[in-house]
Amino acid sequence: MKRWHIYPQAPEDYLNSLANEHIHPVVAQVLYNRGFVDTPAALGFLGHYLPDDNPFRLWGMDDAIYRIRTAVRNAERIAVYGDFDCDGVTATVLLTEVLQRVGADVQAYIPNRVDEGYGLNTAALRYLAEDGVDLVITVDCGIRSVEEVAEANASGLDMIVTDHHSIGPELPPALAVINPRRAEDNYPEKRLSGVGIAYKMAQALFMEAQRRGIRGIDEWRPEDWLDLVAGGTVSDIVSLRGENRDLVQRGLVNLNRPQRPGLQALYSAARVRPGSVDATTIGFVIGPRINAAGRLRSAMLAYDLLTAPDIKRAMPLAEELSALNVERQQKTRDMQKWAEEHIGGADALMFAADERFEQGIVGLVASRLTEQYYRPSVVVQIGEEESHGSCRSIPEFHITRALEMCDDLLERYGGHAAAAGFTVRTENLSALQDRLSEIADDVLAGRDLQATLHIDAQIPLVETGYELVKALQQLEPTGEANRAPLFLTEGVRIHERMRVGREGRHLKMRFTDDNGAWADAIAFRRGEQADSLPDRINVVYHLELNEWNGHRRPQLNVQDIHPSEEP
Repeated sequence: MKRWHIYPQAPEDYLNSLANEHIHPVVAQVLYNRGFVDTPAALGFLGHYLPDDNPFRLWGMDDAIYRIRTAVRNAERIAVYGDFDCDGVTATVLLTEVLQRVGADVQAYIPNRVDEGYGLNTAALRYLAEDGVDLVITVDCGIRSVEEVAEANASGLDMIVTDHHSIGPELPPALAVINPRRAEDNYPEKRLSGVGIAYKMAQALFMEAQRRGIRGIDEWRPEDWLDLVAGGTVSDIVSLRGENRDLVQRGLVNLNRPQRPGLQALYSAARVRPGSVDATTIGFVIGPRINAAGRLRSAMLAYDLLTAPDIKRAMPLAEELSALNVERQQKTRDMQKWAEEHIGGADALMFAADERFEQGIVGLVASRLTEQYYRPSVVVQIGEEESHGSCRSIPEFHITRALEMCDDLLERYGGHAAAAGFTVRTENLSALQDRLSEIADDVLAGRDLQATLHIDAQIPLVETGYELVKALQQLEPTGEANRAPLFLTEGVRIHERMRVGREGRHLKMRFTDDNGAWADAIAFRRGEQADSLPDRINVVYHLELNEWNGHRRPQLNVQDIHPSEEP
């Protein structure tokens, strides 16, 4: 069980003010909880965001566009070098297609996770140089690849780095380094995803093409690629406030009217109905399938799907991705079970390493461990010479700063406060485990480490109907920095309970209360609790609209359960 914290009720005058604007009181309470504590701020969040989004405000964009324009004019070859996750794949597709629209000779390159690892690698850059490439543009990677960029320069390649990850002590020596986290950068949105930055470059290319009167410029707009921006932004778990919220909102319009054959095929394979796509669909259906390619095969499989010219070519690729996703789910469960049985390291840090782990799955296992035990987790695939690890963490422990304190032991690393990845020489793995454990012990000493659910409102069961579900849609898209609302209902009875899903892993229930109200509920990965839960409970949940066999009805997505003290 987790700790529960219920937000205090918003001031009455605030609720009344938003009621006068026809805002549901529960939505008003959620807005207040999110920090929108006056009416203009709340209405501004719900309204259309008008960003100050001139892409040339990004430091280095002018230099990048000038170099790209020169490459197009001189018929030089360009390679877009991306990452193998959904953010990187969508960014690679977007920038490659836009460069083609402005007349560039361009190719895509996404490294193989197992053979090449994360980020830029010298062998790949050498291959591109030997293949006749003149200019390499990175998307969603490269910000810490100082040595690799220097070696690329020495081999005759010009480099443009675009990335959104945290910046190290030294910038790579590229012609242009575009990252809104740079100290010199005054672009207002600092939390863009990798595909978000690629979109800003697309905007800049479009503006430059308009200015120069390039033929065919009236046939496309950067907004045509917002489907990709929404997919990559949500999948990468970046903030869904400010400009990101606007980009995802507009991208969801494109995703619900899919024009790409690859998306149409993916929807068919995943049984997604156009018109029903939201941020949750991206996070739990679309994104995992795109990611499955890079985790278990090659991310170029996902690239090929998204760039497929027709449904006939796209459909086999979509079906292969769906099959890979099922395989990924099973391998994640198997690896998690093994890790839990062989966990190592100090109590403050969970550290699991094994030769049989798959590099593409270690991050998922680390996420599961951190979610279940509320500890920073490190999961490592041990290789003969080099080992590859993935880390997930909790708010009390900045995992990338911890890796920075292990810089002398690591070959490569990068990430954010809550997630990171690294490559380490296998001979240094034991020392790395010891040091990370010591750091975690020092930072987390004396902390009461228990996950806390921040509950937006306590509501009766009768209120969990269509009216509230519809009102809550004003808050979409939900995700990072705009989490889906959590509600508490106390004293409900479990009228029906049934294990569902593969091997009965999930628990489907029907709740009732003393006033005759009822609601359907689903508790994912709680199937084993079917017989142990008491008949009367207090339940915390997300309220959602479930679609099954053409029927749509409200459903409680259970996040935690406590026994009720009511008889």
